[in-house]
Amino acid sequence: MNLPLDGIRVADLTQVMGGPFCTMQLGDLGADVIKVEPPAGDLSRSMGGAQLRMPGDDNAPFFALNRNKRSIVLDLTRDGDRDAFMALVRTADVLVESYRPGVTKRLGVDYDTVATVNPRLIYASISGFGQTGPYADRPGFDLIAQGMSGIMSVTGEPGGTPVKCGVPIADLSVGLIATNGILAALIARGTTGRGQHVDTSLFESALAMSVWETTEYWTTGEAPHAMGSAHRLSAPYQAFRTRDGYITLAALTSLQWERLCATLDRSTLATDERFATNAARMANQPALVREIEAALAARTTADWVERMLGAGVPAGPIHDFAQVFADAHTHARHMIENVDHPIAGRVPTLGFPLKMSDTPPRVRRAPPLLGEHSAEILRELGMEGRE
Repeated sequence: MNLPLDGIRVADLTQVMGGPFCTMQLGDLGADVIKVEPPAGDLSRSMGGAQLRMPGDDNAPFFALNRNKRSIVLDLTRDGDRDAFMALVRTADVLVESYRPGVTKRLGVDYDTVATVNPRLIYASISGFGQTGPYADRPGFDLIAQGMSGIMSVTGEPGGTPVKCGVPIADLSVGLIATNGILAALIARGTTGRGQHVDTSLFESALAMSVWETTEYWTTGEAPHAMGSAHRLSAPYQAFRTRDGYITLAALTSLQWERLCATLDRSTLATDERFATNAARMANQPALVREIEAALAARTTADWVERMLGAGVPAGPIHDFAQVFADAHTHARHMIENVDHPIAGRVPTLGFPLKMSDTPPRVRRAPPLLGEHSAEILRELGMEGRE
């Protein structure tokens, strides 16, 4: 079965998370992703210490982000290895790099240089703050980007200490946005015949996720603040305590609000002037939470979820990851795949959130051993003997 990116070759000069997440998506879609690693390998091969050690030489973080890739070891500070890299560039459609701005120039593999070798190349740069601007030279980390993009100012409970998003949202969003840019550039190349430079950063990608918060700021002139699990524009829409845990409820319309009140056996709340409209509920949110939680205390989360869904009120439990992977829906949507690794054996990996009827993504390769495909790739490039 063909895949959407069959025939597309990607030279991958990225490490750790944001860049590898981008190139893994391209690999999942069928691209031939060649991971160019320094002699010490991608830093994620050793991240996590003994706690995340896999059989063999690599740790679990590397496994999470590097399926569907081949690995070649090249030291780009050496002329011979840089020559091999340029031979790879001549055959590539896409190059993705995640060095701090200026490093590729020093190595002689910057966009202006490689574009003379392959004018059709799509060259994507992923950095902390972008290739231009006063912060371009700063190191980029998810935590720093979350703090400087405003995300940490609106995460956590009101008045609490700064809290980052529970998942590395800047790292992951930059991978998604870079992938989007690469695919758009490939489409544009079909018209122009030319490649181009795609430039994105952790800071911009994190900021781009704040569509609600920036809208609130521009509309009111006031900086948004942390609201816990509550929504900025609608209530009730948050997590509430039950007898044995928490439930998430979303009653965004008048009909849903009335159904929620009836299901809670608190029909009088629907006509209470404090809660009669969404604006009133937002203005009286602390009282609204107290009233709802007083009613929810009578039953378990599982009982309430069943009752709410039966009444047409959007609701759900809050799962930890053990519960997520025990859930029948996770399995029905094929969100667990397995890959056969030559040393670690059969290893679970996240499935594909993108379902395609004609050309579905699939796992074709295990995360590669360091330099596993060096000789193979050099032979393809006509550089036998260099390995």
